[in-house]
Amino acid sequence: MRHKRSDFPQGFQFGTATSSYQIEGHGFGGAGPTHWDSFAATPGNVVRAENGLRACDHYHRYEADLDLVATAGFDSYRFSTSWARVLPEGRGTPNPEGLDFYDRLTDAMLERGIKPCATLYHWELPQPLSDLGGWRNPDIGNWFADFTQVIMGRIGDRMHSVAPINEPWCVAWISHFLGLHAPGLRDIRATARAMHHVLLAHGRATQVMRGLGMDNLGAVFNMEWPQPVDDSAGAARAADTYDGYYNRFYLDGVFKGRYPDSVLAGMEQHLPKGWQDDFPVIQTPVDWCGINYYTRKVLAPNDGPWPHLDEVEGPLPKTFMDWEIYPEGLYKFLKRTAAEYTGDLPLFVTENGMASPDVIDDGVIRDPARIAYINDHLDSVRRAIAEGVPVQGYFIWSLMDNYEWALGYEKRFGLVHVDFDSLERTPKESYHAVARALKE
Repeated sequence: MRHKRSDFPQGFQFGTATSSYQIEGHGFGGAGPTHWDSFAATPGNVVRAENGLRACDHYHRYEADLDLVATAGFDSYRFSTSWARVLPEGRGTPNPEGLDFYDRLTDAMLERGIKPCATLYHWELPQPLSDLGGWRNPDIGNWFADFTQVIMGRIGDRMHSVAPINEPWCVAWISHFLGLHAPGLRDIRATARAMHHVLLAHGRATQVMRGLGMDNLGAVFNMEWPQPVDDSAGAARAADTYDGYYNRFYLDGVFKGRYPDSVLAGMEQHLPKGWQDDFPVIQTPVDWCGINYYTRKVLAPNDGPWPHLDEVEGPLPKTFMDWEIYPEGLYKFLKRTAAEYTGDLPLFVTENGMASPDVIDDGVIRDPARIAYINDHLDSVRRAIAEGVPVQGYFIWSLMDNYEWALGYEKRFGLVHVDFDSLERTPKESYHAVARALKE
């Protein structure tokens, strides 16, 4: 690693991240069915029809996994809670086993000196709520508020920080417009409603946590830098539209109480009636803003229906996900978010990392490309800090190889290798490099 802890401001948080469905094993502990279980059971949706019923078995192995977090020297651990584990029907009677698990997990973090940084929702909607329309249903904000009350009523007193929803673009767009994630829809009306309702749910959950006396509450957005394919006006419009529905829609809603004109041009007629009246809830103040960043997209115009664009393969080196490596985009987003949206509010890089085809060779996993990726993106973080952007933390995705949604167990993002047959954990060279940098 080119970087060490002392290169960053006093109190800067280094962490790593996971999510519940991707590692816990959803077949344990009384968890209810989710729309991901249904999606994965449908032929053609997920590589080899793999699901998260066992995943990494973190449900039973969490103490050893948290030892890995502590041994690496991370300050914080960003985890998520499973709505269907806590409320198997999505509503109604809580599952005691689920609540007890998150109780034990929280206490185990604190025993190791790790700051618990919770995300309430990372995509595993209870199937009974999906049957009622899921994120298309205007009642979902209230359902999510009730879930928030139950889970944070149990562990909220010990949280360092909480964000309601991870990556609203993924919850809404990739799942309802592109059909690549559960529930697998390709419906612009469903997409518009999900985009709005996910922000409404974010606001409702934040209000509930304020009512519980909690603070250090944030909002987490995934962002991709939009790059026009050329200097034409058409390419510029395509990039602006992509920027609108991928990045600005959610930031504009939370921080400005509006939606971008470039998005309303194609989606306003599909938004729920009275959507403008929900901004006071959506704009419930937050204490920090998180940015998940991995790549950029190159955009070209087309003559088809809105959004009138195509994604074009770019020339930069790519990860195993076929995503371009573009650290400059993280710097640009940190600068732009502070300048146009958040001002002095603390910013965190809540996810950053890469997939690579990691293999064990004589008990060692050499992943120099991942080390270089982290180094290059930390360069961007340091550059932003040097220019006055209030970045206060950086979280690596992910602690361990896991269930990578529609890509099954094929893509490995972890600092720790997982053998998905034996479930043995083996720290990679990147894990050891990060550990040395944090302890130096």
